[in-house]
Amino acid sequence: MPDGGDWRMLRGDEVGALLAAHLVKRGVTGVLAESIVSSSLLGRIAEAAGLPYEETLTGFKWIARVEGLRYGYEEALGYCVDPEGVRDKDGITAALLVTELASGLKAQGRTLLDALDDLALAHGLHATDQLSVRVEDLSVIADAMRRLREAPPVELAGLAVTRADDLSEGEGGLPPTDGLRYTLDGARVVVRPSGTEPKLKCYLEVVVPVADRGALPAARATAAERLAAVKRDLSAAAGI
Repeated sequence: MPDGGDWRMLRGDEVGALLAAHLVKRGVTGVLAESIVSSSLLGRIAEAAGLPYEETLTGFKWIARVEGLRYGYEEALGYCVDPEGVRDKDGITAALLVTELASGLKAQGRTLLDALDDLALAHGLHATDQLSVRVEDLSVIADAMRRLREAPPVELAGLAVTRADDLSEGEGGLPPTDGLRYTLDGARVVVRPSGTEPKLKCYLEVVVPVADRGALPAARATAAERLAAVKRDLSAAAGI
């Protein structure tokens, strides 16, 4: 969509948050769910709306199993907006809902980017990125996971790691999976081997408070700097 005369692709998490917020405005009830590697913004949207929220393992085979599901998504561009009709990721119904949202905003002289700004003002700017390392030797991935388990980082990008969860132990009621999750002061990192490719995938998120619209450019710059620093420090800690 246009942004200063240019176009940019919305990230999977951005579309996920926009769809959730739109459904909330339409008065939906039920559980909002997402995979553990998706943005924590959905949880904040659900909390503000007084709706139940659940995290699942990666993949719609898990999201679709959530009891009482009303909306589910994962950052890899998968959305379930009508579980009564299609209890799986479905690009057709999701595209229709995005079109409805964009059309309504256009009638107000606004855009999807304006709606994202609204979410940042309400819940903080949630910025996400990925560190994805493709390997030829799968032992590189195993070594990186072992290194992180044996010597977990105590800080990333100068942010203290306040909690480290080994997902192989079934943390938070989730089924065991080979993954690590680090909660930081204003950020979150999930590290897991890909289930479909010879890759180690690291999902990064930082959250920057925003006081008003005038503070948004500075918040975006801060978020970009922190994401880059988290990526750098995590790469060093994992030895990749």
